[in-house]
Amino acid sequence: MTTTSLPGRLAPLRVLHAARRPALVLVAHGSHDPAASVELSLLHARLRRSRPELDIRLGHLGLNDPLLPEVLDELSGRVVLVPLLLGRGYHSKVDIPRTLAAAPHLAGECAPPLGPDPLLTEALADRLVSAGWRGEPVVLAASGSRDRDAAEDSGTQAALLAARLGVTVRPGYVTASGPSVAARVAELTAEGHPRVAVASYFTAPGDFARLAAAAGGALTSAPLGDHPAMARLVLERYQSCVSRVARLVG
Repeated sequence: MTTTSLPGRLAPLRVLHAARRPALVLVAHGSHDPAASVELSLLHARLRRSRPELDIRLGHLGLNDPLLPEVLDELSGRVVLVPLLLGRGYHSKVDIPRTLAAAPHLAGECAPPLGPDPLLTEALADRLVSAGWRGEPVVLAASGSRDRDAAEDSGTQAALLAARLGVTVRPGYVTASGPSVAARVAELTAEGHPRVAVASYFTAPGDFARLAAAAGGALTSAPLGDHPAMARLVLERYQSCVSRVARLVG
């Protein structure tokens, strides 16, 4: 006897399978700048278009709604938190894991920060070219942190970008944690480079990006924002967590 599969009977199976996938929660720092919210909303929408079967949410550590605890309160089952942060530091090591631990109704995983990573190198290079980069040495403008791991991560990302572009790339910071962006620009100028480019190593527009743009570079690229490589990297971080849990369970 031959059984004919009916599409109407398969649909619930697909829905059930999708429902078992962990939710993906993007964790943003938060900003007073409305442009930051716009850019992150665009990234959120890009991810949802790319993976419509996933429940993808956006939560903030502060300054913007919805806050991360509110997002977690609305979820159940398994979740993967992907920080929209570019290096290790207090937020990724303490703040985000502590917030997840305060939601005991969830089985959750925290992915590592996005940086350093070759996909960020791709996005940084693309942003520089779009800004008019023509082979100048580059200052990688980062937020800065007292955490040594964060400085190490910025240095690693600078090295990745230097290898990609074939020019000198040095990290500079907009906080007091290390050589400032302006000091790096002046340093390279004193070494005989008439033009120095600044690469905005920030997730979204805001005060840090404006400080970097005012540091004296001949050109400053836009923040990473809604770059396609950012979306791919977020999904890689998510899938890596899902696969690791599957291996442990299996």
